[in-house]
Amino acid sequence: MKKIAIINGHPNKASFNFGLAEAYKKGAVQAGAEIKEIIIRDLNFNSNLQSGYQKRMDLEPDLMKAWEIIQWADHLIWIHPVWWGGLPALMKGFIDRLFLPGLAYQYKENSLWWDKLLKGKTAHIITTLDQPGWYYHLVYGRPSVNQLKRSTLEFCGIKPVKVTYVGIIRTSDEKQRNKWLEKVRRLGNKLK
Repeated sequence: MKKIAIINGHPNKASFNFGLAEAYKKGAVQAGAEIKEIIIRDLNFNSNLQSGYQKRMDLEPDLMKAWEIIQWADHLIWIHPVWWGGLPALMKGFIDRLFLPGLAYQYKENSLWWDKLLKGKTAHIITTLDQPGWYYHLVYGRPSVNQLKRSTLEFCGIKPVKVTYVGIIRTSDEKQRNKWLEKVRRLGNKLK
């Protein structure tokens, strides 16, 4: 049985991102997967890595529980909007506070290299946009994807990391949104 963690990075529960998360969950459950969810907006934690990496902050109970879910999962689903080309601030703070040396990766002594402590896991990023995905990729270089996929997940050993763009959200109607929900439900259903 596939163990999937759905990580929702949108701060607004009324957002379309929550509908996408529910659609993915429905498809994955139909395929027989076991699901656990991390809804970042519901977590109680300080999103500011106040001292950088010079002084370790204790993880709040909600972050420790989120980390247990990430360790448990075989596959991570990250759902978030793109705002100003990047991740929502709360989601970025979640990553800053949780994907730490000794947890997600470990630098080797006297070396520029590191151990990737999350090897064996896979991921899929589902991101909403107010522009076509091809435009975000070609014109802007897809900064949020580079940050999450390459600079975070792959840095920590998670591979492969797939990406699905959903948009243009702002101008979409109910018919289009239902098509996207069905598409994401089918993505969840493919993981057997």
